[in-house]
Amino acid sequence: MKSSNVRVGPPTHATQFTIRLSSTARGARLARRLAGQQLAAWGIPYDSETSQAVALVTAELASNAITHGRLSGRDFRLTLLLLPEQGVVRVEVTDTRPERRPEPDSAPSRMLDAPSGRGLLLVRAYAESWGWESRDACTKTVWGEVALPSSPVSRPLRRTAAEGARWRRARHSDRLS
Repeated sequence: MKSSNVRVGPPTHATQFTIRLSSTARGARLARRLAGQQLAAWGIPYDSETSQAVALVTAELASNAITHGRLSGRDFRLTLLLLPEQGVVRVEVTDTRPERRPEPDSAPSRMLDAPSGRGLLLVRAYAESWGWESRDACTKTVWGEVALPSSPVSRPLRRTAAEGARWRRARHSDRLS
């Protein structure tokens, strides 16, 4: 029997997490939960502001993917990238409807009165930046970048307690209708 010269070193720290999930409400809930668990594995506490912001951005982008980017029988893809050199966690959600693009310049006042469409306002409030891109003819990726805890780009969340309560009520009324 030959001995192997393979050396086993310390485990490498993966800085990317990717998973395909079903384009259902269950898939969106799972995306949010997995995002929090992955951040905890990367050393970002589950109950930290960063983890909560990433979970919220993930939930909104996943919800949009299943609402606006779903094709029957097709999944969506969640990718989390830990980018310490840029001071952010990047959340990417890829769906199969490249022709259905988000409208980043929608007027916030119009969105507040609309029956849906407020999710991107939440992404805008919690993410340092966000956008979308089509990497091929069959998919679209919508992304958001959330600041890491001790990052120079970290800033206080752009919401007050009253605004947060208003958003929760608006989201709750959406679910009831």
